[in-house]
Amino acid sequence: MSQLHLDPLKNYNAFPGPLLLAIMDGVGIGKRDASDGVYLANTPVLDELFEEPLFAKLKAHGKAVGLPSDEDMGNSEVGHNALGAGRVFAQGAKLVNKAIASGKLFDGAAWRTAVDRVRAGGIDRDTADGTIHFIGLLSDGNVHSHIDQLFALLDRCAEEGVATVRVHPLLDGRDVREKSALTYIDRLEKKLAGLNAGPRDYRIASGGGRMVTTMDRYGANWQVVERGWKAHVLGEGRPFSSAAEAVQTYYDEDPGITDQYLDSFVVVRDGEPVGRIRDGDAVIFFNFRGDRAIEISQAFEDNDFDKFDRVRRPDVFYAGLMQYDGDAMIPKHFLVEPPAIERTISQYLCAAGVTSFAVSETQKFGHVTYFWNGNNSGYIDERLEKYVEVPSDKVTFDQRPWMKAAEITDTTIEAVRSGKFKFMRLNYANGDMVGHTGIVPSIHIAVEAVDLGLSRLAPVIAAAKGVLVVTADHGKADCMFTEKKGKREPMVAHTLNPVPFIIKDFSGANTISLSRVDAPGLSNVAATLLNLLGFEKPEDYDPSLIRIG
Repeated sequence: MSQLHLDPLKNYNAFPGPLLLAIMDGVGIGKRDASDGVYLANTPVLDELFEEPLFAKLKAHGKAVGLPSDEDMGNSEVGHNALGAGRVFAQGAKLVNKAIASGKLFDGAAWRTAVDRVRAGGIDRDTADGTIHFIGLLSDGNVHSHIDQLFALLDRCAEEGVATVRVHPLLDGRDVREKSALTYIDRLEKKLAGLNAGPRDYRIASGGGRMVTTMDRYGANWQVVERGWKAHVLGEGRPFSSAAEAVQTYYDEDPGITDQYLDSFVVVRDGEPVGRIRDGDAVIFFNFRGDRAIEISQAFEDNDFDKFDRVRRPDVFYAGLMQYDGDAMIPKHFLVEPPAIERTISQYLCAAGVTSFAVSETQKFGHVTYFWNGNNSGYIDERLEKYVEVPSDKVTFDQRPWMKAAEITDTTIEAVRSGKFKFMRLNYANGDMVGHTGIVPSIHIAVEAVDLGLSRLAPVIAAAKGVLVVTADHGKADCMFTEKKGKREPMVAHTLNPVPFIIKDFSGANTISLSRVDAPGLSNVAATLLNLLGFEKPEDYDPSLIRIG
């Protein structure tokens, strides 16, 4: 860290108290209607803060946090990466492409485990090797997946001597032309044929349109996942001799149908499915986007699964191309690790001798430490930093929606009053963790617990003549449900809504105004914090949201 250097900010007056960043996990700015749990909650402190002159809305999803497109919801991991790094690092498709090109993906533990498992032979077989199954969206739409990434995985299987591979393609017609499935299936069939040399047996096994097979999201229709489970795992579905025959048959039967709505199918040979998923196999879901990959991952991984009757749950090694929900650790294994991020704000502050403090409960402790510090564990400089983890409750969060907001607040107040720390950060997990339950009354209480915490913190910061900054990492509690044909469905995923950013200066030491930043996002926060602490931002950090002086 000795080479890291921060220049002092001109025309800056130091203030005696700390700079406290309060991250309200999952508290976005919603539609201000009946679905908006933030708007409907009783939040007098937030209501006042939203009227502050130093208020801005920040993008916290999509390209603003390094994801492939602005249709991609943000999450706590990439949000805290952006907050702590001050720049946008590649996530999603970009990150996968880099991991494939460098070979890092294939050196990772998940890939090695998948290959080693099938080479060792299936659990229910004496000598035969197991099978690697690839499930995912077959197109080059680059929103959920990309066919070239699948091909790279298939090539590597062949290079490493994997004898048997089955592909279960989900048909797009949404991010690409609506009736283009045969084009992608033809490309896949040619690829598999080229790899079928010697002992290799690589085939398409099952599939279906993305809107009716496997790729449900937000718990909208678990029958979609069940239909995929039956086809991929149990080998149950309408039989065809090939995937192309299935698609063409569906086209002929209903000329108006499009790919995304094609029914599931199973490829058979001699009357038997060619690719049931069995004990001893490995399964890789090759979508990089998370929203439509979470539910099928839960079906493979959850011990207490009650969404449909799985009939049998094969003993497989399951991995996603990426981890689709870092908060819930879904799935447990994934092929592409988080990005390598260097020169975070914490590294700069430690190099400058600035003391810092971080606190959250267990559910988000890694977000204000590991993810904030660029996916690095442990202290940067233990002489200057203190991290406090408050143990989370071991109950479902809708039962105790206040979670550990009070304890986090208590700990922060004590740290403020100690006078030991100049920069402090905390994460209130309530909006996110309770928001994921979809339980409306609990979500209201969760947001109110955060507001209560802020009501206790503000006067303590004021007494210390410090500065309070309030923001969030992504939206969640701001949309509790969606409505379709008059029926409400719980919305348990993150939102695409912006998040608030507020500065409340209790010190009066400086004249602070908002700067004009085009499309401000979470990555602009680090430079802003550095300015508030009296430093110029590093040259390659994204611009500050403020001017001082």
